[in-house]
Amino acid sequence: MNKASTIIIWVLSTGIALVAIYTAAFGIIDEIYQRSLTVAVSLIVAIFGSSLARVYQTENNKIKMGQWAIDFVLIFLVVLSIFWFSSVYDELESGLYSFLPDDLVVGCGGLLVVIEMTRRCFGWPLATFAILTIAYALLGAELPWIFAHGGYDLEEVMRTVWYSFDGVFGFIVIIVISLIFIFIVFGAMLEATGAGSTLLKISISLTGALRGGPAHAAIAASGFFGTISGAVTANVVGTGVFTIPMIKARGFKNSFAGGVEAAASSGGQFMPPVMGAVAFVMADFTGIPYVIIILAALMPALFYYGGLFIAVWVEAGRLGIKSIPKSEREILTREDWIKSLMFFVPVIVIIAVLVSGRSPAAAGLWATVAGVIMGFINPEVRKKPQIFINALSKGGEQCARIMVAVAAIGIIVGIMNLTGLGIRFSNMVLAFAGTNLFFALVLMALASLVLGMGLPTIPAYVIIVIIMGGAIEKLGVPKMLVHLFVVYFGVLSAITPPVAIAAYAAAPIAKANPMNTAIQALKLSSVGFMIPFVLIYNPSLSLVYEFEIFAFLSVIFRLALAIWLVTTAMGGVDRAPLPAYSRVLRIALGITVLLTYVEAQIGGIIAALILLYVDSKRKKIIPNETSP
Repeated sequence: MNKASTIIIWVLSTGIALVAIYTAAFGIIDEIYQRSLTVAVSLIVAIFGSSLARVYQTENNKIKMGQWAIDFVLIFLVVLSIFWFSSVYDELESGLYSFLPDDLVVGCGGLLVVIEMTRRCFGWPLATFAILTIAYALLGAELPWIFAHGGYDLEEVMRTVWYSFDGVFGFIVIIVISLIFIFIVFGAMLEATGAGSTLLKISISLTGALRGGPAHAAIAASGFFGTISGAVTANVVGTGVFTIPMIKARGFKNSFAGGVEAAASSGGQFMPPVMGAVAFVMADFTGIPYVIIILAALMPALFYYGGLFIAVWVEAGRLGIKSIPKSEREILTREDWIKSLMFFVPVIVIIAVLVSGRSPAAAGLWATVAGVIMGFINPEVRKKPQIFINALSKGGEQCARIMVAVAAIGIIVGIMNLTGLGIRFSNMVLAFAGTNLFFALVLMALASLVLGMGLPTIPAYVIIVIIMGGAIEKLGVPKMLVHLFVVYFGVLSAITPPVAIAAYAAAPIAKANPMNTAIQALKLSSVGFMIPFVLIYNPSLSLVYEFEIFAFLSVIFRLALAIWLVTTAMGGVDRAPLPAYSRVLRIALGITVLLTYVEAQIGGIIAALILLYVDSKRKKIIPNETSP
């Protein structure tokens, strides 16, 4: 049965990818049927992909039969509930349809499958949230304080979340189908060409002179490749199988090697030009041009990766690891540079198509075409061009997983619109924070870390913005900066314990403890938690809002100084090992130089420079540099 299910997954996933390409080329086929059928096929792919027989393997045939029986019941519920929705939708829109008990039972069956598949694919957090929002709608009259509302019966709830375009089949579904699927397919096709391994080889060669060696190469390669990947875990696994063993071979600890890959792969999701395709969703949500969004995201992303580079350099110094001897460094050939076109040409195509005024879907389509054509530069692709068919299936399966999360988010969005929960939540944040922007941002950051746990970037961004975005905008922060703030913390949730999905993906490759890997990733990317706040309080960093050259240069200098102070404090080493008091002072001064008060900035800078001078006079007691 497992073999048959693999074939079914392959066929359905390939179908999803082909429809994504068609949609990017010619537009939505039929809005009602494409929404409903995409959700249906995605759920079926998820059922087979995470079937009970696969997850809970057993040799007992009776138990196996029971497992498959449960999954086939779920498939039956999917087919029945989606068919039911499609058949009655026109009458529902006319307002002449009278709900019957059968409608409610079938709709509840569909919701049950969505929630169960969300649990299987992404764990309990999102599934539990969806359940709680449904309970909130039904039991609102019993709730106290700001959360109380008149309550809604089951028919009203089902009309919203299942039998309309306000819930499971809502606007997010059509955005993902028309904008995001094509970029997921593009990423899968690009990976199949071998562009990732070529990019890694170039990164290793260019960073060979640095004592971090392969760790620095991993940061560069994961950042480049991560920007076109909509899934952090896929990026970790795709590049980590190459980078992590090399990092370990240079003498870095297992957990550190995994942490570097997790932190670098996560950062790719907010690295222009593609930002894991979240930039296109943001443009659709905010109405702000794509070019403006990637321009605003550029400097924060560069500083994030700058912090990672410094953190690796510090750790290499602490361990006494030196750069790779020149005679042993990777030598790039003309063929390597030609192969690099497999990555750079499609990315240039994306930018060129978007700058020309065409849609993001068109950019994704032409980038996919360019990626396939350029892929034939690789002799391995010329020998086995059928790898593109398998890449279609892989991309389609990733699309299906995203759609499962989007369907669950549709439940939450539908209930929030029905009950006004989003407005209540915003009011609650403002009630707690008052007019204190910093406190409101902290609440938003914490909520983003919690709500984003275990989710791919795009679903995490959507759910956080819908729930939290309005509150911060009411405090006068530009809409785009709020959305970028949400993206950063949604992405950072992938390396934040206890869930830390990026670290958990890297840990088995590194043969390290997942929690230790997550802690290392958290330390390495510690400056990433500062940068979003700096962006809000210093809009010049965005290169778009309130840009003044003096303000821009000021924040660049102060942020660079803060990153050096905090990163060396976290690593415990500068030119020499740092005593505990110096590490504490560095963190405190790193925060001080970023405060909005000019007096604090000047005082912090002076104190920091004095501390750096004093620490530079310490005797260098770092292990002798060694080659592994």
